[in-house]
Order: sequence, then structure tokens, then C-alpha cells
Amino acid sequence: MYLKTLHLKQFRNYRDCIVDFDAPKTILVGNNAQGKSNLLEAVELLSTLKSHRSVRDRDLVLEEAAVGQIRANLERAYGSIDLDLTLRTQGRRTVALNREALRRQLDFLGILNAVQFSSLDLELVRGAPERRRNWLDSLLIQLEPIYAYILQQYNQVLRQRNALLKKYRVGAAEGKLEESSRELYSELALWDVQLATTGSRVTRRRARVLERLAPLAAAWHASISGATEVLDVTYAPNIRAEKDDPEEVQKAFLDKIQQRRIPEQSQGTTLVGPHRDEVELTINQTPARSYGSQGQQRTLVLALKLAELKLIEEVVGEPPLLLLDDVLAELDLNRQNQLLDAIQDRFQTLITTTHLGAFDSQWLNSSQILSVHAGQISSF
Repeated sequence: MYLKTLHLKQFRNYRDCIVDFDAPKTILVGNNAQGKSNLLEAVELLSTLKSHRSVRDRDLVLEEAAVGQIRANLERAYGSIDLDLTLRTQGRRTVALNREALRRQLDFLGILNAVQFSSLDLELVRGAPERRRNWLDSLLIQLEPIYAYILQQYNQVLRQRNALLKKYRVGAAEGKLEESSRELYSELALWDVQLATTGSRVTRRRARVLERLAPLAAAWHASISGATEVLDVTYAPNIRAEKDDPEEVQKAFLDKIQQRRIPEQSQGTTLVGPHRDEVELTINQTPARSYGSQGQQRTLVLALKLAELKLIEEVVGEPPLLLLDDVLAELDLNRQNQLLDAIQDRFQTLITTTHLGAFDSQWLNSSQILSVHAGQISSF
């Protein structure tokens, strides 16, 4: 796939800007806070309908404007596609495909596939488990857009069940539990079943995608590190079943809920389910977060990102876009060359930087170079 045109209107600090991409690699150069990362964020939104930088649409719209818009023309193997995302400071966002409004945002997902690599991705190694779960979920949404709906279902059930457990805890604290305990237990049993049903769908899909990603990441890591280190990427689910079978996983789910019933009621929150899963990253059998230097951690993250590119290409049948947000300067020459060799001209790549000194002539000669200043983009 190839992103041909991007049109940003009242998005972040862009008032009205059109960019035509005419090379496999585009380098966006400019000082900090000029809009380089905002452009990559726009592409990320078209890909996943999410931003890793903001959860509120009103933060994405140009100050003093009510509506922002991201438009793109994308070339896929099966033809040209127009993508349209409208963001509002008040009210719901809307999406359109080939100028036709879509009723379900789910139908917008999986059209533009992209892998982003920024300095924030070091948190994949040293951050909280939630960071790794979010990363895995974002990948899954690109591979199986229906997963966005499955995850939404699970989170809705989780919120409802947590509200009930909180109600139970408050009632116990106030000595009013006896009046409604039977009703609460009956309602909780219904939410238990729904949690097990929706949660097992999340757990099984996460396990399957990591089974495919792990060997790809290990191979890249061996290549970048000169085969001196062994990377293991392992799924550590909160629910463990003997085999990958829906009924087995649901049964394991319900069994663990029973085991954790008293702690859940006393804490007023759900302690069982994929919202407590972990993705374990180890190098030479040592947890990566406590292993080695930042350089070694960057090698690990680079291996994960290259594995993402490869997996998406295998599943989708076309190479995704690669978004590199100010990371090349943090990679030494060996890692830069590994990245360059991996992407070549097969993956369209958008790169941000504050200066061109970090690039060797091979990068510069094969790239379109654009200057970004105060929400305006021009040829360098």
C-alpha cells in the first residue's frame, strides 16, 4: 500500500495543509513543536482510529476551531481509496470511505495499515504491563478489525462488573449488605459468565498473534545483535487453560473467578481477566526491563517493530507504512543500517527529525525531504 496524499484541515497546528508523497521514504525535518509528530499522528488515526498521544478529540482539533479533518488518498493492490476522518470538539467523530459515510467505525479499520516507532516505545520494555497490552491490542486491531469490537465488549462488561463489586463493597462497609446480598450475588453471577465469554475471546486472540510474532521478533533480534543475545516474547495470561479451546478457556475463567471471589468483593474490583495479562520480554532468560543498556532495549523494540511490519505484510498481503518519529538519531549506525536493509523501498516510510546529520547518504539520496515549520510544509 502507498499513501499518495494527506490533507490536514484544522488538525492540531495545521490550518489547511496538503502533502503529496512522491518517494518511498519521506523525511520531515524541523525544530521541535512545529508539527512533525502531528502529521504522523494523523496517519496513525487513519490506521487505528486511536492516538497514542491523546484520548480526547477536542485536543486534536486546531485551537478555536470546532471541527478538524484528516483526508488521505491511499493506493492499495485492489485500487485507489479515499479515507476521511472528521473530528469534533463537541459531538461524535465520523468516518467516510470513498466519500461515502460509514455507519460503523469498525468498517474503517484495516484499510490503512501502519507501524509506528517512536522514542515512547521504549516504554514497551520498561513500562507497566498496560503499555504492552495496548501495543498488542493495536496490532490485533490492524490484523483483525473485528477485534476492536470484541475488546470494546469486554471493557463494557468489565466496567459493569466493577460497578457491581464496588456497590457490594460499599454495602458491606455500611452494614446494608443483608438486604440485597441475594440480588447482588445473582446479578454478579450473570456478569461472571459474560466476563468469561468476552474475556476468553480477547485472551485466545492475543495468544495466537503472539505465537506468530514471537519467532519473527527473535529472528530480527538475533540479526541485529549479531546472534549474541536470544529474545523471548511470551504471553503470560491472567487465565491459564490447558488448551486453546473456547470452552476450556471459559471454564478456567470461571474457576479463577470463584477462587478470587473474596478478594474481589473486599477490594471492589475485578481481579480476573485479560486486563491483567502480561507480555513477558526476556533477553538471555533475563527480564528485559532489568537487562542491559538503553541501546540493548532499543534493539529489542526495533526487533518488535520489524516483526510487526513482517507479520502485517504476511496477513494483509501488502506492506504496511512505517512511521519513524524522531528515533533514527537514537539508533547507532549498525541499527540504522539494519533498519534500512529491512525496509529498503518495500515499505513506505515517513520519518521525522530535527536535523539531517543523523542520516547517511543512502537515506538522503532515496528520500523526499520536506521542511515543517509552524504547521506549514514545504520542500527542503
